Amino acid sequence: MCRHLGYLGPAVGVGDLLTTGTHALRTQAWAPKDMRGGGTINADGFGVAWWRAGVASRYRNAAPIWTDPAVEEVLPQLHSTAVLGSIRSATVGMPIERAACAPFTADRWAFSHNGVVPNWRPVLSAVSSDLDTAATQFGATRLLETIRLLDAEAPTDAATLWVLLRQLLAGVEPGGFLESPAAALALLAATVLGHAPTARLNLLLGDGETLWATTVYHSLSALVTDTVAVLASEPYDDDPQWQSIPDRSLVTARPGRLTIDPLTNGTKGPSL
Repeated sequence: MCRHLGYLGPAVGVGDLLTTGTHALRTQAWAPKDMRGGGTINADGFGVAWWRAGVASRYRNAAPIWTDPAVEEVLPQLHSTAVLGSIRSATVGMPIERAACAPFTADRWAFSHNGVVPNWRPVLSAVSSDLDTAATQFGATRLLETIRLLDAEAPTDAATLWVLLRQLLAGVEPGGFLESPAAALALLAATVLGHAPTARLNLLLGDGETLWATTVYHSLSALVTDTVAVLASEPYDDDPQWQSIPDRSLVTARPGRLTIDPLTNGTKGPSL
């Protein structure tokens, strides 16, 4: 599938987050340790997002991360207190192109998906319909529209999941259909699993201040101290403070705080 990493803490070189540690994200492109049957290497592109003034910027390339000189020559010159990186192992039948590489971004958001949604086109169309029905019953009319799935940057499950999540995030507000980004992630994962129980859904979302993630099948570890918060598919070093996140979890992380809850439907509205 893929590997991803989210970082919050003191300002670091964006490229350094891709290469730091004895088992850096770049190393995981050719020598991952815990793919769980989701391929053997992650050579179908990569991307990285960083934040300045509350807005996410990104760099992506469809080539293997180890072939791009920008990783060592350019990206380390950019510094940020928040970084979200991803390396890709494309599912058979999906395109290998820059537009298919995470992170997917919009304004303050950056998103990555490690996993696969089987039969993703009809499944995610049905998910969109179900979410629209639930939102409408709650009173959030037209929060989701299936036609917006055509806005996906690439014909992949990950890009389409981002279209759905972006619509849900637009409805997050106190007292609303969804009260938090964590609830939006949980609802999306639960609805997808309702239509595709074998889907692999390790989702990672950041806004420059907080990281949110789900674990469904694939690995995720957390390193959280008073000054740093990292969520990663695989630990990038041997720091003993890394902890493995259980399967079917909903994670919220920021420096000094790590919350791990069971993954459930996140809506206050009718059950899907």
